[in-house]
Order: sequence, then C-alpha cells, then structure tokens
Amino acid sequence: MHQRTRAIAAGGATVVIFLLVQAGAVALAGPFESAGYRAVENPSNPTNSIAYVGAILVATAAMLAVIKFDFDWLLRGFVILSSGLISLYVFSVLAPPLSIVVGGVAINPLAIGPAIVLALALLLYPEWYIIDAAGVVMGAGAAGIFGISFGLLPAIVLLAVLAVYDAISVYGTEHMLALADGVLDLKLPVVLVIPLTLSYSFLDDAPATDGGDEQESVEADGGDTDETSADRPDADDRDVFFVGLGDAVMPAVLVASAAVFSPAKPLFAGFALSLPALTAMVGTVCGLVVLLWLVMKGRAHAGLPLLNGGAIGGYLVGALLSGIPIVRALGLGPYL
Repeated sequence: MHQRTRAIAAGGATVVIFLLVQAGAVALAGPFESAGYRAVENPSNPTNSIAYVGAILVATAAMLAVIKFDFDWLLRGFVILSSGLISLYVFSVLAPPLSIVVGGVAINPLAIGPAIVLALALLLYPEWYIIDAAGVVMGAGAAGIFGISFGLLPAIVLLAVLAVYDAISVYGTEHMLALADGVLDLKLPVVLVIPLTLSYSFLDDAPATDGGDEQESVEADGGDTDETSADRPDADDRDVFFVGLGDAVMPAVLVASAAVFSPAKPLFAGFALSLPALTAMVGTVCGLVVLLWLVMKGRAHAGLPLLNGGAIGGYLVGALLSGIPIVRALGLGPYL
C-alpha cells in the first residue's frame, strides 16, 4: 500500500476513534447520572469551568516537575492508576449487577475484573492497540462524567478557554512540547497511537518529538526534537501519528453535555443523542480532518482550537436547526 494511502487510512482510523469516544460518552452519560457520578453539585455554574482549567494548570505544572526531576515512575503509576479508576466507573455501569462482599465492602467482580486487566495490560504490555483501547474507554468515561457535570454554558466556556490555552502553550510558551516529549517515552495512555503499518510496534519505538510531534501528543504530528519546522516529516516520511487523548475528550464533553442538557429531543429511542449533540460530533470531525490535513503536510498545529471550535460551531448549528433560541442554546437565559 502506498504511504500516502496508509496515511489516509490512519486518518480514517483516527476519525473512528474520535467517534467511538464521543458516542461512548453519550451512551454513558445517562447511566453515570443515574449512578450519581456527577463531579459537581451545580452543573450550570460557569465557575466550574474556571476551577477545572485551574486544576489543569496545576496538573500540568506537576507533570512537568515530575518529568524534569526524573520521577517517571511516579507519573506512570499515577496515570495507570487513574486509567484503572476511570475504567472501573465505565465497567460498573455496563456490567450486569453482581455483588460480592469482601471485607464488609460490596464489589462487582464483573466491573473490577476488567478494570484490573486494563491497568495491568498498560503496565506490562503497553503496545499501541492496548494504548488505543484504553484511550477509548478512558476517553468515553471521562467525557461522560464531565458531560453530566458541565451544563451547556460551562461546557462552552471550558472548551473556549482550553482552546486559547492550547494555542498559547503550543505556539507561545511551548511547555506542552516539553510535556509531550516526556510522556511519549513512558508509553502511557495519554496519547492515541495511530500506526501507518500493522507491523509498527510502539514497544520497540522510542518516539521523539519536535514542535509538531509534541503537538501530536497533545494534538497530532511527528518528527524529531532537533528538526526545524521545515524539516518536520510529512505523511510520506513517518510510521505513526500521535494524537493527544485530551484532543478526543474535550470536544466529547460538549457532545455529552448537549445530549444531557439540550432541550432538543433524542434522535433515537433509548439513546440520548440529540441533533445538537450530533452536529457537535460532525463539527469535531470537520476540525479533526483539517488538523490531520495540516499534519500530513508536516505542519505543527494546536489541536483544540480546531476541534473545540468545530464542536462549538456544530452544536450551535444543531441547536438553531432544532428551533432553540441562541440565548438558550448558549445557556445564557438565567443571566439575561
């Protein structure tokens, strides 16, 4: 298969993964809400978004410090433990109810078992398909939880602020480049690994990143840390794409939020997907296609401005088509 064809196929696989995360977030939103997994008491409070952005800044600084002082084991352990915890939330609402009392605590082995297997697989054999499978589970779970925790206005504010922050951190301070360079070698499920050939092995690879590749870990690209912008490889010269898991999760938060909080009716019985949620998915995919096109041209680019912008624009189009006034679609009604 020609390399360019492989790159297009890899791009298609990336789109499929994004759609799985978004559809999974919508499917999990209802069960999560019923199980009481909402992260905040008042999801309509826009200050929740600011608090979450502050938490991201603190977490980013902590991760950079851990990488700088070579405490890689600490970061690896934290991410794998978080992966197991998020997957436990997911499996707990998907698994048939079964309780076994251990030490006075009721547990569901059908939920905790797969979560432990996923965490152990990430720890012992983090091949690209393990990373991607875990990324889909974690991404859908995280987006579902935040989707029911952020109403429409807080979700839009969150995506807008993170898009600006992403652009600054990639084009300005470039600290995301240092962060991505540090986490790629740790083989953690904070990136989605999209190989261009089935023979590619993430275990045997030691990915290095440049401005584009770091971006790839948080956005999408590939290259070497010593390369200039002009030297970054295009689609004909690379074996793998890296896309940050956060790039898949953040737009999916608005998709899930639209499915839960939009007054538009679901399109399908038994599935919460409404027209605004669907068009938010379409907008995200449009932004992703543009991002992948830039990556294939060898250009570094921040992902969230395109992805979050596409999700917000798509959501608003769907809301207007559903007959929802723009003020209500933006969640501004209580403030006007």
